[in-house]
Amino acid sequence: MLLGLFGILLALGLLMFLAYRGWTILLLAPLAAAIAAVFSSEPLLAHWTQTFMGAAAGFLAQFFPLFLLGALFGKLMDDSGSVDAIADFMTEKLGPQRAVLAVVLAGALVTYGGVSLFVAFFVLAPMGIALFRSSGIPRRLLPAAIALGTSTFTMSALPGTPAIQNAIPMPFFGTTPFAAPGLGLVAAAVMLSFGLWWLALRERSARRAGEGFGADDTIATDEVKLRELATTAREFDPAEIEHGQAASERPPISLAVLPLVLVVGVNLLMTAIILPAMDTAYLAEPRWGSSSISSVGGVWSVATALLVGSIVLVIINYRRLPALRDSVDAGANASVLPVLSVASLVGFGAVVAALPAFELVREWVLGIGGGPLVSLALATNILAALTGSASGGMTIALQALGPTFMDIAAVTGLNPELMHRVAVIASGTLDSLPHNGAVVTMLAVCGCTHRQSYLDVVMVAVVGALLALLVVIVLGSLFGSF
Repeated sequence: MLLGLFGILLALGLLMFLAYRGWTILLLAPLAAAIAAVFSSEPLLAHWTQTFMGAAAGFLAQFFPLFLLGALFGKLMDDSGSVDAIADFMTEKLGPQRAVLAVVLAGALVTYGGVSLFVAFFVLAPMGIALFRSSGIPRRLLPAAIALGTSTFTMSALPGTPAIQNAIPMPFFGTTPFAAPGLGLVAAAVMLSFGLWWLALRERSARRAGEGFGADDTIATDEVKLRELATTAREFDPAEIEHGQAASERPPISLAVLPLVLVVGVNLLMTAIILPAMDTAYLAEPRWGSSSISSVGGVWSVATALLVGSIVLVIINYRRLPALRDSVDAGANASVLPVLSVASLVGFGAVVAALPAFELVREWVLGIGGGPLVSLALATNILAALTGSASGGMTIALQALGPTFMDIAAVTGLNPELMHRVAVIASGTLDSLPHNGAVVTMLAVCGCTHRQSYLDVVMVAVVGALLALLVVIVLGSLFGSF
């Protein structure tokens, strides 16, 4: 048993090290799973074809529509000029005197509306560089400002966010994208207020020291390594950013924002009114997988919202999309490598969870003091940190421990919505370690290094998220889900 546990730890370490070196996760995940199986004296081929591929295929079956439609929507928003229009609007209304707030709010608006993180990066970075240069704010603070607006409260806390991280717990817990909305709003307020406070503190400190924007040098990066890191972190392959053709003119702000509003509105409408009113008893039939609306309703809501947003976006911007087919192709292609990469991480997690030695891990996690919410948060945190992926780490944790936590909830009366919100917020904390693909990409497009900017990224994306997680666990333990 101890040898098997060593094999699991060795496999995780190898996966993390080689992924950071730029090796593709498509090969690393089955290799790491095989190493773990060897140390447990388990059959390799059976685990690869039955356990690994079965779990990976299950993830694809559940979530590929969200990856596909999310990447498509983001690409159409980018090529139509809508994201640029929103960035310009924020720049005009807030200006250089509130440069940090402008970057944060622009990032929050587009990502909460469904625009992929990497699409936002490539628009927000030029906007932020211009604003920070005009106001004399050090460039090194820009990655943290972008991270706060795109990778914290809009990803894991705000109710109804279409981020894939908010969708992953739904089939496990039978919840919706609006799970624990009150707690989500509290967490969002904690993340946003703490992040803005920290950035304001750092800006004042820099001004007192006489530090300005700094040099305009850019950072050379290994594009192949960057792509491999990025596609395990989020749902958009950055290689497709340059494909398609951008609009020559930008839409007015009202039309630029409309698709984002529709994504949130249709998501809420589907969740609260349309799906509950539908007769979905047929899902229990074997031909539909003996399922239920609680296990698929959340995915249906988000997928419908993204589809409606994409259709309306094309209709109102048809003349601004000079190469519509190329943009659609690029958006669809941008979803393939990320979903396969995360599915491979899920397959690795399924093999690990099936090994006899994993019982030691399960007992350790469930034996942690503080109750099941603390155990769930810690397990998700650790796996997100090791994989450098919020979605991959959370899926591995829920694949292995989700049924156990649901059993605990049934016995103790713990609300699954509370577990949903805790798991999502926990996935977005320690995933922002130096090897995270989103962090590496963000630093590259901002022209900064880890040495210059990573401390501030940690404060707004890790410390702020951990504070919010702590608040949610305490409030949830005292008052339940709300």
